[in-house]
Amino acid sequence: MSSGPKVALVVSPASGAGAAARVAGGVAARIRPAAGELVQSIARSGEHAIELAHRAVESGVDVLAMLGGDGAAHAGLQACAESATAFAVIPAGTGNDLAAALGWPKTSLAAADAFASALVRGSWGRLDLGRVEGGAWFATVLCAGFDSAVNERANRMRWPRGPKRYDLAILAELAHLRARPLVVETEHERLELDATLVAVGNTRCYGGGIPVCPDADAGDGLLDLTVVTAAPRALMVKMLPRLRSGRHVELPEVRTLRARSVRLGGDNDWVAYADGERQAELPLTVTSVPGALRVLVPE
Repeated sequence: MSSGPKVALVVSPASGAGAAARVAGGVAARIRPAAGELVQSIARSGEHAIELAHRAVESGVDVLAMLGGDGAAHAGLQACAESATAFAVIPAGTGNDLAAALGWPKTSLAAADAFASALVRGSWGRLDLGRVEGGAWFATVLCAGFDSAVNERANRMRWPRGPKRYDLAILAELAHLRARPLVVETEHERLELDATLVAVGNTRCYGGGIPVCPDADAGDGLLDLTVVTAAPRALMVKMLPRLRSGRHVELPEVRTLRARSVRLGGDNDWVAYADGERQAELPLTVTSVPGALRVLVPE
């Protein structure tokens, strides 16, 4: 056994349609030589993953590594936020947006090698997090409206895997598209408008690499907001290719803001999703917490 840091590896076996379960042994084998101790556990559900993550942090591990997708990463954040335990995610899910934002290789085994190397180097950093008032932490994007409906549909789909799942969910939800009243309040301004979606970004991407908040920076202590106002279905269809490049923010129907805290409300029945996980119905308040997460940084 080496004298390296103590690592907890929590596996979300259902992530990536079983991909995490298939690679778990190989990932652990690559991490083990760099760790002073490696404790591996298997999550039976999202709630169990949160429980395992909290147990690991409470036991005093140096690093908590989540093997899975953005849902598994979201579970780990709830335990690591504002703690001394460093966080890492080894991608094995559908979207893997947080892993990409942190710079981890796309494949699980390559990311495990990078993890071991970073562990040996002692490469640590800090990441801002968003927090829903009275609720969960999140690392990537909180959304409501059309895009949260897309999330709900995509989460029900079993095929295809990866970003194409979100593309198909988008097309399916376009049939039900309608604008609803939205109120956006920040420390700087208040907007009342009819909108089809709102996204609050700590990092740039959601949905498997869609840069909905293309200028978001998880180190500036601010949240980036993207609001799509009332837009006809034909315009939304034209907007889809621009979403992949981040150029949708150039359209006059798109408003962008930046704030430390934002309250979302209005006469609508929207449900917020964050890191691809269902949160709560609007109204809700979201705040940026600078440097809330200690992270292991890949080369």
